Amino acid sequence: MKKTALALAICGLPLVVNAASAPSQEEMWQIIQQQQKEIERLKADQKVADSKINATADAVEKTATVASWASRTTIGGYGEHHFNHFKNKDDQVDAHRFVIYVGHQFSDTVRFFSEVEIEHGFVEDTSDGSGPGELEIEQAYIAWDFTQGQTLTMGQFLIPVGIINETHEPDTFYGVERNNVESAIIPATWWETGAMLSGEILPGFNYNLAVHSGLAIDPTGNGAVRGGRQKSAKATAEDFAYTGRLVYNAISGLELGATYQYQADVTQGAAEGEATFYELHARYQIANLTLTALTAEWDIDGATFAANGSDKQEGSYIEASYKITPKLGVFVRQSQWDNLASSAADTEIEQFDAGINYWLTPTVVVKADFADQVNAKGDAVNLGLGWSF
Repeated sequence: MKKTALALAICGLPLVVNAASAPSQEEMWQIIQQQQKEIERLKADQKVADSKINATADAVEKTATVASWASRTTIGGYGEHHFNHFKNKDDQVDAHRFVIYVGHQFSDTVRFFSEVEIEHGFVEDTSDGSGPGELEIEQAYIAWDFTQGQTLTMGQFLIPVGIINETHEPDTFYGVERNNVESAIIPATWWETGAMLSGEILPGFNYNLAVHSGLAIDPTGNGAVRGGRQKSAKATAEDFAYTGRLVYNAISGLELGATYQYQADVTQGAAEGEATFYELHARYQIANLTLTALTAEWDIDGATFAANGSDKQEGSYIEASYKITPKLGVFVRQSQWDNLASSAADTEIEQFDAGINYWLTPTVVVKADFADQVNAKGDAVNLGLGWSF
């Protein structure tokens, strides 16, 4: 009997122990509530983490977009300061040009380029336009390489003519001031708005064909072509101009260029003014010696132009330069030009220039020269500082 009771006691012991350790229903409810709170906290933490991850992803994507845009955008420019000691008028200091370039590559074949310039230090808004400076857009165009070696340029671009009209950074030419033939006759810097095809037609032969806005020369003035530039500023466009150029550079160191332009009326309807223009130039570099020659001429029909002799305007120059060292170069130049070449009076101006360029770096230059004129009062000693980047 004692053995039976002991066995029952031993068998019932686990039931007693389990009954003592199992949570009650109330305790189970509390445990469930605590677990629910923990789940809700974890969900809240996860929501915050997801929000931070999304914000980080957006920031990374935005940074990547800006970086991609910046890598396809370029900034450059040039500038020059001048001091002119004139023989026949007051000396002058001039912050002549400050230029910024901005370009952007939209794709492998489509790009944008622009040039904005401030001339003479600042722009003064005067009622009669006599302020000393100019703020102007000289270039703003889209170029499309529509096939290999062929480009269509649309917008406002430099006319393909001469030597300095398209390449006029001060570190690329001799002389503090740009030469007067390309300023008075071509007339650089000369830009118009239109469309232009460019490319290579044979090895060493490149061409430009352009249709663009034209000059608007006041027939009641002196007839000078430089005054006819409209600079694409609400330019009268009754008569477009057509320009073609061929450049040959297959021989190392040699460039030959020829430009022809036709405009049915360079007065834009104010008077008779059919005009043709041509320019020829050659440049040959032999070791450290560079020889340059250029000639240009306008022929303008019309009684108004014939009356004052501006129906023919012409000019030419020759220049020799020598690089004594990679940083130091010297030059001499003989030039003559005449905006009233058909007049009975002697209106041709001759000028002799000589001077030096010293390049502090390949694109930072200090210049000094003198100019001696015949039949004008432009004798001067000039100092200049120029840069490009």
